[in-house]
Amino acid sequence: MRRLQRYLCYLSVGCGTLLLAVSAVGQQKAPADPSPLRLTLADALHRARSNSVVYQAAVTDALIAREDKKQAVTGLLPTVNYNNSAIYTQGTGVDDQVKFIANNAIHEYISQGNVHQTLDIAGIAEARRAAANASVAKARAEIASRGLVVTVVQSYYGVAAATKKLDVAQKAAEEGDRFLSLTNDLEKGGEVAHSDVIKAELQANDRRRQLQEAKLALLNARLDLSVLIFPGFDDNYELADDLHAPVALATPAEIEARASRDNPDIKAALETVNAAGHGVSAARAGYLPALDLDYFYGIDATHFATRTNGISNLGSSAVATLSIPVWNWGTTQSKIKQAEFQRDQSQRELSLAQRKLLAELKSLYAEAQTAADELSNLQRSAELGTESLRLITLRYKNGESTVLEVVDAQNTATLADAAYEDGALRYRVALANLQTLTGELTTP
Repeated sequence: MRRLQRYLCYLSVGCGTLLLAVSAVGQQKAPADPSPLRLTLADALHRARSNSVVYQAAVTDALIAREDKKQAVTGLLPTVNYNNSAIYTQGTGVDDQVKFIANNAIHEYISQGNVHQTLDIAGIAEARRAAANASVAKARAEIASRGLVVTVVQSYYGVAAATKKLDVAQKAAEEGDRFLSLTNDLEKGGEVAHSDVIKAELQANDRRRQLQEAKLALLNARLDLSVLIFPGFDDNYELADDLHAPVALATPAEIEARASRDNPDIKAALETVNAAGHGVSAARAGYLPALDLDYFYGIDATHFATRTNGISNLGSSAVATLSIPVWNWGTTQSKIKQAEFQRDQSQRELSLAQRKLLAELKSLYAEAQTAADELSNLQRSAELGTESLRLITLRYKNGESTVLEVVDAQNTATLADAAYEDGALRYRVALANLQTLTGELTTP
């Protein structure tokens, strides 16, 4: 019995010591809450470019196309190889003669360096087409980059707008609670009917639900931006750029000049036409001769050695081969037709891209201009809604207005504030959409 008691005592002491040690380790490893990352729009764009799978796929395609161009260009240059082989041929049994005319001896060893060069028009056309395709891939990577800007701007300022809307909902909820308290006080004094209290309570409950929805909307907006810009999950950040910071809209002439100077859609379409034209040239080169030049230096002897019986086995030879196409059952003609079809289609796509650029330029600029004009009006409406609510509430206290007028003023003020935040977000997104055409993002 005493042994059991002593054992239990030791066990309890050991467990207590272990718990203290684990607690100490946990306290040492538990990091302090870091301060939120202050995130500017430029930081968000930089992080998004690093983490966007779609954008990185476009960049990867551009890098692969650049290597294709390099390979096509180097394919026009001479190549050097060193070949080694040993040939055994059945002999005739007479004076070491062989049964095959092409072989020189029963045992033949070849160890030669070979410089090879092919000269043909098709290779040059293919190199030019690869260069044009590399330019196309680069332009498409730029298109993906500009499209990513729109997504990031919409998400970034979407968080800012959701934050502002949460403030609006918080203010509306507090106003609803104050009005409920006011109606209760007035009812106790016999100045208003109980129906006013009921209406005020309904309004307050509605405002509390809107506050919860605003919190949820902000959470979702923050999570969407976090997924977009961080490689791992991180919600500990704050926005540095103000949604309502003044941003001037460039003139139509400036926007048109930027769009015509550097538009990736037009550049991609132009380079696609160039690549298709070089494809036609490469196909037509199938009718032309090709010249192959080979220079060999090394040994081609009956012994694997540089000297045999005091005689050097080292030597050189040169071969020039001119290949003249004669007949391939119309394959070359078919390839030419294919290339011409592709060229004609790329020209149609270029024409479409040019027309779309002009239409989108006018449409997107009109959208930005409309959003800018409406923004000042929305700001004024928000200010008037707040002032109207204050005045009607004072009139209600004095018995000069009804509860319905106060509720209507509250709804109007809340809707005006929310519309102002939506208008600011709309203007920012409109500017980002213009960036897809001009290549320059308008910032404060």
